[in-house]
Amino acid sequence: MIESSVRIAKSDLVEFLENIFLAAGLDSHQSVSIASHLVHANLRGVDSHGVSRVDIYTKRLDLGLVNKVFDPQHTYETPISVLINAENCQGIPVSSYGMDLAIEKAKESGIGIVGIKNSNHCGMLADYVAKAVNEDCIALATTNAPSNMPPWGGSGRFFGTNPIAYGVPAGEEENIIFDMATSKVSRGKVILAQKNNQSIPLGWALSSSGMPTEDPSQAADGVLLPVGEHKGYGLAFLVETLSALFTGAAFGPQIGDLYKNLEDTQNVGQFFLVMRADLFQPIEVFKQRMDEIIREIRQVPLMEGTDKIYLPGEIELETYRDRIQNGIPISQEIINELIRVAERYEVKADLFKRLI
Repeated sequence: MIESSVRIAKSDLVEFLENIFLAAGLDSHQSVSIASHLVHANLRGVDSHGVSRVDIYTKRLDLGLVNKVFDPQHTYETPISVLINAENCQGIPVSSYGMDLAIEKAKESGIGIVGIKNSNHCGMLADYVAKAVNEDCIALATTNAPSNMPPWGGSGRFFGTNPIAYGVPAGEEENIIFDMATSKVSRGKVILAQKNNQSIPLGWALSSSGMPTEDPSQAADGVLLPVGEHKGYGLAFLVETLSALFTGAAFGPQIGDLYKNLEDTQNVGQFFLVMRADLFQPIEVFKQRMDEIIREIRQVPLMEGTDKIYLPGEIELETYRDRIQNGIPISQEIINELIRVAERYEVKADLFKRLI
């Protein structure tokens, strides 16, 4: 639970965000896509990628750093793949569009691959792989990000948090949806801690002077550390390759910083790989085997101090169920920020004002 927070129903929050993005100049399709995506992130407990992004998204729209028109271009296409030039539109709608294309091609040819360049921050990758899983497909998704993590052994920024996600359909058990940053934590969690006046755990980041810090402001000016040290660095390199080198998007320090660079576009890249889950055996057999491995994992003896073995993404699923039923906890700091954004566009914020 977020400290000093109030709980807000999903439907109320989605409607409010839709009105914000409509007022910011986006069409209905984009506004619905972004609002639903951000609230979905909060529902899963990924608050760093939820409504706390509204302020910076709208600010970049106001400054003309993001194209308000949704007009993605297919620049190179084969029966199983397509490269999309996002034309600098919002990252969430174009990534959703790209995943839909990958799913369509996978259904037709068995596999679908989509790369996107000239894009922007695309939110939570779990949302996209879940779309594929719901169509009985296995999916992999990556996106690169502005530099804030050094290559292992270095002290200067080069890679972003470079998340990677996958999804696998199951049968009677819950689908597997896994999403992780290749840094120890996403940059969004540091930014959210900064907004909420909270400290961060030691080991997440170094200050600009190279010292471990619990201060999110110092971490924002310093570097995040790769998860698993050299192993996280290796994964970050793969994500950069698939998302940027493969697609033609910007890489490393070339990417415009979402928060700190309010003069340049980002040119972020995304990569989606989708495979039909029945390529090698009937879908029913595959799902039965997925159920089998899930159940066997649950029977593994517990390590001392633990009371349950979680499957990848299961913690987020439990959070989702709680928040669907009881509302999404939003901190007072983020509520105040959302009210300020609403006032900027003359959008009614009665939903929040009655909670103050």
